Amino acid sequence: MSIKRTGGRILVDNLVAQGCDRIFTVPGESFLAVLDALHDVPQIEVVVCRQEGGVGFMACADGKLTGRPGIAFVTRGPGATNASIGVHVAMQDSLPMILFVGDVARGDRDREAFQEVDFGQMFGPLAKKVLRIDDARRIPEYTARAYATAMSGRPGPVVIVLPEDMLLDEVEAVDRPRVERPHQLTESTIIQTIDELVAEAERPVAIVGGAGWDAPAAFWFAGYAERVGMPVAAAFRRQDSIPNSCPVWAGNLGYGPNPKLAQRIREADLLLVVGARLGEATTDGYTLISPDHPGQKLVHVHPDPEELRSTFRTDFAYCLGMWEFAEAACHYTAAAEPRTSGAEAHAEWLDWSTPRPREGATLDLGQCVLAMREAMPADTIICNGAGNFSGWWHRYWRYEGYGTQLAPTAGAMGFGVPAAVAAALRRPEQKVVAVAGDGDFLMNGQELATAVRYGCDMLVIVVDNGWYGTIRMHQEREYPGRISGTQLANPDFAALGRAFGAWAETVDSTDQFAPALARALEQKGVKLLHLKTDVEQISPALTISQLRNR
Repeated sequence: MSIKRTGGRILVDNLVAQGCDRIFTVPGESFLAVLDALHDVPQIEVVVCRQEGGVGFMACADGKLTGRPGIAFVTRGPGATNASIGVHVAMQDSLPMILFVGDVARGDRDREAFQEVDFGQMFGPLAKKVLRIDDARRIPEYTARAYATAMSGRPGPVVIVLPEDMLLDEVEAVDRPRVERPHQLTESTIIQTIDELVAEAERPVAIVGGAGWDAPAAFWFAGYAERVGMPVAAAFRRQDSIPNSCPVWAGNLGYGPNPKLAQRIREADLLLVVGARLGEATTDGYTLISPDHPGQKLVHVHPDPEELRSTFRTDFAYCLGMWEFAEAACHYTAAAEPRTSGAEAHAEWLDWSTPRPREGATLDLGQCVLAMREAMPADTIICNGAGNFSGWWHRYWRYEGYGTQLAPTAGAMGFGVPAAVAAALRRPEQKVVAVAGDGDFLMNGQELATAVRYGCDMLVIVVDNGWYGTIRMHQEREYPGRISGTQLANPDFAALGRAFGAWAETVDSTDQFAPALARALEQKGVKLLHLKTDVEQISPALTISQLRNR
């Protein structure tokens, strides 16, 4: 289309051309021309949120679920700074996202105009790219570039700055066609080399999940790993990378992994790392797998050449697409019989992920997760932010299918509820659960208003022990009994949920949970269960008393 349009309308038309069907926003006067254009474009649903942090998190979650950039619009200054947490999470989680930021008029730049920020300096360290559009005729070019950058190589966030007067300009512009992620094909010689390395190794282990991973990659890699009998572990909070029912699934790395899995990683003579970055959490502070990993061969397959060999000594580095590599590997025929270590590792994980009743716990979260497993579909989407509460779901929930775990590897609090809103809108046919601690929930609990307004069908579980539990745990480990700055005074979360329009109940004991869950699942819309727990049960493996006795 080349007729005269406002910059705002050109932008909206080009979002439609790129396949955008939903944006998340807190409206601002700096992009009124975009909001006006959206009025006449029903192809794009506008989800109005209550704080820009929620906007960013929803866009992150939508990006993971669709494989295309989640789209966020915020205003300058306070709006952009609030939304920056979403950019940080998208970068560390390798998720495609585009944040559009309304800005001061072009003629007012560098005067410290109202809410003016130098977004190049602010977002430069956080995003893959920061773009500024000063000429409305180039909006199609910049929009296509942002999509391409966000999806290619290691996916991540792009920030586009929109001067408000530029959006009002009426110009002619030629729209760009839909951009797709470039294919990264795999040569048969590469698959042969990797397959020979796996066959020759005595104790190979695969670590998967991360940049460019998607449902086809999950399907094909599970088939390949099962064929060769190799244990497959997930990087931190990548537990949906292959179905956990896969007979070679070995569990997850990160905080509090199965000690038997950690031992397998230490003893492995070959590590096949596909998509993962081997970050601090996955490697337990670069100790489980050290940057030089003596005695181990490292094969790293990643879609971004800049990631390969950036931190770890790598014996074989391949810049490949995830599903392209996984499909080629699955179809490659080798003569060797499957090894038994995959099945052995899976049996160890089944034992590790089976919760036993916990002595002294009035409300036993392990048994609550078990009740959820029995009552809810295997493809339920679990969304959580940061906090010790998440450890029970990381250990005991069994993720079945890519996109069933929305959890920030960046460790950002307040992610769960906004992510659940995005998931409920994107996948209404699946059950969606937001799991949040009491401190975590109040970071973005206001997005319950968004969930209710847009008719989201989702369950929120608030785990309330009256503390910032993770920090309390570290205090008890480093300074036993010397507690400072971690206790919370909480509202009645069930009453708060009802005030937003949700159905809600309070649960005080283990035997109350399953019946309350059943009642919640009978309800339509937003449901909230307020679980009142004892801080003594500080993690799935430890109590406060055990920490102090150390």
